[in-house]
Amino acid sequence: MLHFSRLKTTAILLTIAVGLLFALPNVLPQSALAHLPSWLASSRVTLGLDLQGGSHILLEVDGSALRKERTEQVRDEIRRVLRDQKIGYSNLAVRDTSVSLRLRDPADTQKAVAELRKLAVPVTNALFGNSSGELDLLVSSSSDGAVTVQLSEAGLNARMRSAVEQSIEIIRRRIDQLGTVEPNIQRQGLDRILVQVPGLQDPQRLKNLLGQTAKLSFRMVDQSMSPQQALEGRPPPDSEVLQGQDGQPYLVEKQVRVSGEDLVDAQPGFDHNSREPIVSFRFNNNGARRFAATTQDAVGRPFAIVLDNQVISAPVIREPILGGSGQISGSFTVQQANDLAILLRAGALPAPLKVVEERTVGPSLGADSIHAGKVAAYVATALVAVFMIAVYGLFGLFALVALAVHIMLMFSLQSILGATLTMPGIAGVVLTIGMAVDSNVVIFERMRDEAREGRSAISAIDKGFVNALGTILDANVTSLATAVILFLMGGSGPVRGFAVTYILGLLTTMFTAYTLTRLMIAYWVKWRRPAKLPI
Repeated sequence: MLHFSRLKTTAILLTIAVGLLFALPNVLPQSALAHLPSWLASSRVTLGLDLQGGSHILLEVDGSALRKERTEQVRDEIRRVLRDQKIGYSNLAVRDTSVSLRLRDPADTQKAVAELRKLAVPVTNALFGNSSGELDLLVSSSSDGAVTVQLSEAGLNARMRSAVEQSIEIIRRRIDQLGTVEPNIQRQGLDRILVQVPGLQDPQRLKNLLGQTAKLSFRMVDQSMSPQQALEGRPPPDSEVLQGQDGQPYLVEKQVRVSGEDLVDAQPGFDHNSREPIVSFRFNNNGARRFAATTQDAVGRPFAIVLDNQVISAPVIREPILGGSGQISGSFTVQQANDLAILLRAGALPAPLKVVEERTVGPSLGADSIHAGKVAAYVATALVAVFMIAVYGLFGLFALVALAVHIMLMFSLQSILGATLTMPGIAGVVLTIGMAVDSNVVIFERMRDEAREGRSAISAIDKGFVNALGTILDANVTSLATAVILFLMGGSGPVRGFAVTYILGLLTTMFTAYTLTRLMIAYWVKWRRPAKLPI
C-alpha cells in the first residue's frame, strides 16, 4: 500500500495542479483576472442570492388563461371537423372546460362523435414519459343530438406541466440576455416557478420582463367604422377593439396575418431620421413570405403591430415589404426598446405569469453572510489543526496538507461545474472539513492498534491504510447515497446547494484523506525509514 509508481504519483500531482489552476480565479482580485486567459477567468464560483444579494420572485402560471385558450382551440377544431364532414350543428358554446353543441340531425350523432374523438390525444406520463392510457378530451352525446367535449383533468395537468417547462426555458433566455450572473430557475409544485437572480437590484424591471406574455401578432386595422363607433355600438364579428400604448383605441381584425412565432431575430436600434429608439425584426422564410403577401395586398392601409393584445403601433403600409424584415416604433425609451427586443427574441410564454411573492436581498446582508461563513470556516479549520497536530504530530500535519488540498479541489470542482455557492453551501464546506480529517483519524488509530500488537513502524503504517480502507469506503458511500437522495428529493435551492457541496466534499475527501495522505507518508517512510511510529 505504501508503494507508488511514477505514473501514479504524476497523476496525483497533476490532479492537484489542475485543481489549483481552476481554483485560483476565486481568490485573485478582479484586476489580476483581467490578465488571465478568458476560459480560465470565467471559471469562478457564482455566489448565490443570499451571499451577493439580488431579486427573488415566485411566479404562478395562470391556469385559467391556459384552460380558456385550450378550450377555445378545441372549439375551433370542432368547428373545422364538422364543417369538413358536412355535419350541421347549432348552439356551439364554451362552458368553462367543455364545449357543447347540438346537431341539426340526431342521426349524425354517431358519425360526429367518432370524428371528434380523433381530436383526443394520449396524455404523457409525467414520471416515465410514456402514455398513461388517458386521453386529453372526453366526448359524450345524448339521443337528441347534444354533444359535449370535455377537457380531462389529466390532459389539463399535462398541459400545465408542459407550460411550466416551456416557461422556464423562456424565462431563462430572457434573463440570460440581461447580462446577469447565472440565475436559479426551478419549478415548485405543479404551476409555480421560482426565479432568483443574484446581483440584480431592480426587481421591477425583472417583473416587467417576466410578466409579459410577449405574444406578438401583425393584423390589419379595420377601417369599416371608427373605434368610437365600435365601442358605442357593436364591432364587426371578425374584428375587436384594442387599446394602444398611447391610450388610443384601434379597431383591429381578429385574423393574424403574421405571427410572432415566425420571428428569428429582434434587435434594438435607432431610427435613421428621427433618432428615436426602435426595434428591428427579421422573419424566417415562412414569415417573410406571409409578410410580403400581406403588405402587397394592403398598400395604403394601416397595419397593427399587437403585443399582448395591445397595439404598439399602427403604421400605414407605403409600399410592399419584401425583404422579410422591418422595424417597430412606438415612442420607446432606450431600455423599453432593449427589453422588447429581449422579449421577442426569447419567444412568447404559453400562458401569463402572476407574481405570487417577491423580495430583494440587499448586498449588505450577503456580505454579513459571507463574513459569518468565513469566520466559521476559519474557526473550524483552526480547531481541527490544533487537534490533529496535538494528537498525531507529524502525521497530523500531513492530514492538514491534505485538508488544504481538499478545500481547494472542492472550489475548483464548483468552478468547473458553474455551481452556485449559497449559505447552506458554506455550511456544507465547513461540515466536510471535519469529515475530511475523520478519515485520517480512522487511519491513524488503526496504525496505533497495529503498533500495539507488536508490528514494526513501517508494517503498522501499511496495515493501518489497508485495514482502514473498508471502513472509509463504507462511511463515505453511505454518506454519498444520502447526499444524492437529498439532491434529487430536495426541491428548494438551499437544500440542493447544500447537497451539491456535500457530494463534492465527499468525493474530494476520498482522494485527499486516503490517497494524498498515503502518498506523503509513503515518501516520508522512504526517506526516514522510521523504527518507531511517530504518533
